[in-house]
Amino acid sequence: MTKSWTQSPEAFRRFLSWLDDGVDSNGERYVEMRRRLVSYFARKQCPAADDLADETLSRVARKLDEHGTITDTPPARYVYIVARFVFLESLRAAERRQTSLSAADGGDPGLDPPSRPSPDDEDEDNALDRLDRCLAQLAASDRTLILEYYAGTNEERIARRRALAARLQLTPNALSIRACRIRDALEACVSATGEHR
Repeated sequence: MTKSWTQSPEAFRRFLSWLDDGVDSNGERYVEMRRRLVSYFARKQCPAADDLADETLSRVARKLDEHGTITDTPPARYVYIVARFVFLESLRAAERRQTSLSAADGGDPGLDPPSRPSPDDEDEDNALDRLDRCLAQLAASDRTLILEYYAGTNEERIARRRALAARLQLTPNALSIRACRIRDALEACVSATGEHR
């Protein structure tokens, strides 16, 4: 999925420091984040959850190394945004493999291909740049809402979304509809910026 990139020890230390968000955990935050990512991909029934977790962390570390900083969202939230794109790419790759095996087959019912447009198949730093630009174009309130809405594991999301709905004085259904509209706009923006490159 990714171009060849070798992470230097200095870049890895910088990545660990960014992930710790100012509190030195001696690498424990990295280990915990990787465990959560593996769990996330496993719940999505990805056959290579460990590889996808490593790919996610590698993309974020590379982005940090190339740009020096990522400041528009907390580290954990940013990692989960990247994980979502890695997951969508893995679905597309699985769908392509399935199609090449049998064009007449209706598709594997175990797969849940995305119904919305997603970024074109380009290298990961371009996809992350497009994501950053599109997030920056959102109103601050919409950006905060969408990042909070998708942050955390499935178990954490239930409580987070209840709290978010209460804070915004919305019903859970109204919050879901609003998040869906923001997500659709964000995904359309990412796809559109990819097409115009």
